[in-house]
Amino acid sequence: MRVSVRSKKFLLLFVSYAILTFVAIVIIYPLIWTIGASLNPGNSLISTSIIPNHPTFDHYRELFAGKESLPYARWYWNSIKISLFTMIGSVISVSFTAYAFSRFRFKGRKNALTLFLLLQMVPQFSALIALFVLAQMLGMINSHWLLILLYIGGQIPMNTFLMKGYMDSIPRDLDESAKIDGASSTRIFFQILLPLSKPMIAVVAMNGFTGPLGDFVLSSAILRTPDAYTLPIGLYNLVNQVMGASYTTFAAGALLISIPVAIVFLMLQRNFVSGLTLGGIKG
Repeated sequence: MRVSVRSKKFLLLFVSYAILTFVAIVIIYPLIWTIGASLNPGNSLISTSIIPNHPTFDHYRELFAGKESLPYARWYWNSIKISLFTMIGSVISVSFTAYAFSRFRFKGRKNALTLFLLLQMVPQFSALIALFVLAQMLGMINSHWLLILLYIGGQIPMNTFLMKGYMDSIPRDLDESAKIDGASSTRIFFQILLPLSKPMIAVVAMNGFTGPLGDFVLSSAILRTPDAYTLPIGLYNLVNQVMGASYTTFAAGALLISIPVAIVFLMLQRNFVSGLTLGGIKG
């Protein structure tokens, strides 16, 4: 029995919507549950529910109460500062690196690109001991600036591949026309390639901002005192205590992390989607 074209389209549409609905539930359910947990009274998760019977904002007030044992505002500022400087440094370094690989031909170019690809296969935690020893030798334990430099270095390989692929899709005729008019390579980079690469710059900026906000492994190896903690380390300590673990306060603190991410995403949204889809056009 032949299936009509209309039936095939309906079946395909039904399967697509079913998959999208399933993915939406998988993503939204934990978020709703976390919101409910943050509004439940008490510290335990046993008595919490998605829809609290007696919702309270006490956990949010506790985060900003200024307690010495819970310097949440300081952790929040530390994370925002590190993320912002990492984002700026990543955009600058990746832009220059991608431009060099995209527009210039030099000895060792292909080997360097291969090295960048191989670096992505090395797990981050495999270098923790070396990075910790380096921090001790430099006397930079608890240094946010060292952590920022490490984050920027980690962002370069993969983001360089993305931005290089995007810049490769920009016609070289634009460069040649500008050179005929007397433009230097620097001027071509700043006035032609960068404005045309805004979608990919948005992707690199988003990666550079969200990476440090969610990192725990590297930051916990470098930052050792509560005043220097970032949000992932500080929030982990809330639920790592044998006595007095506060899971509901943890839920409240975890939700507030999403606010700066949402703000940055909304600022970059116009270019963000097109940058993701166009970044891999050419290698």
